Amino acid sequence: MGNVIGLLGACMVLGVLARHSGKFPEGSAGAFNTFVLYVALPALVLRAMHQLVFVPELLVAASVPWLYYLGAGPFFRLLGPRMGLSKPSIMALVLTAGLGNTAFVGLPMAEALLGARGLPVAVVVDQLGSFLVLSSLATVAAARAGADTPLSLRQLARKVATFPAFLALVVALVTRPWAYPVWLDGVLERLGALLTPLALFAVGLQLRLSGIRPRLPAVALGLSYKLLLVPALTAAGLLALPGLAPTVVQATLLQSAMGPMVSAAILAAEHDLDPDLAVLMVGVGVPLSFATAPLMLMLAR
Repeated sequence: MGNVIGLLGACMVLGVLARHSGKFPEGSAGAFNTFVLYVALPALVLRAMHQLVFVPELLVAASVPWLYYLGAGPFFRLLGPRMGLSKPSIMALVLTAGLGNTAFVGLPMAEALLGARGLPVAVVVDQLGSFLVLSSLATVAAARAGADTPLSLRQLARKVATFPAFLALVVALVTRPWAYPVWLDGVLERLGALLTPLALFAVGLQLRLSGIRPRLPAVALGLSYKLLLVPALTAAGLLALPGLAPTVVQATLLQSAMGPMVSAAILAAEHDLDPDLAVLMVGVGVPLSFATAPLMLMLAR
């Protein structure tokens, strides 16, 4: 797990250093964000969803990300206005605190803490939970919140249907009966592997900790939901359900405790939903989750 943490930290730090170097023109982060959403993320979804083996008993695990994303809306719409947060800021919190980094931190951490037995469950939580929410509900919410005028149902459906990750998901599911050629699988693997370093580099490129003090209340609210409330409620719910295998409980709980999803922050930035707050949520939340997620798992055992 040390290698994973080192890679994530290095990519973010390199992004911060790149911004201070002055070598990257203003707006460079937007180019990286576009590559992540339109190339790297679809490649990852195409490969992962095509290979995924789903067992019906894992439906509970897959449902958890849907539940805490749906809970994020009422939570932040209730408390956000009381803290003086604008609608774009509230939506940035819904996206980043409502979606976890279940792929690039969650999967390596599950393998490191639970071994090979926990990895299949973690993959189901990620692919049938987080990525499906990102490709559907989160895309609709971001499109509506970022639009200058209200969008019709037809326009919203078009937004979802043309979102690259959703298109990749459909193609992956339709082509499941056939194996990808070796060369195509290799290309998708390489392109998908670019998501983590480029996304975190882009986060570092946009991260401005010098202005964090006035945003601390909003960041604290978002991370309290994502890193504390969500895993606590997940643990209570899973432990109350009879007949669940310990591995399913532990892997699902660990995934629920992951920090904010990088792709969700990029989605917020694409729709101009307080990108500074979205980036701070990732920049502060991901490193914090390295400590809080294993702690949550230990407390639930």
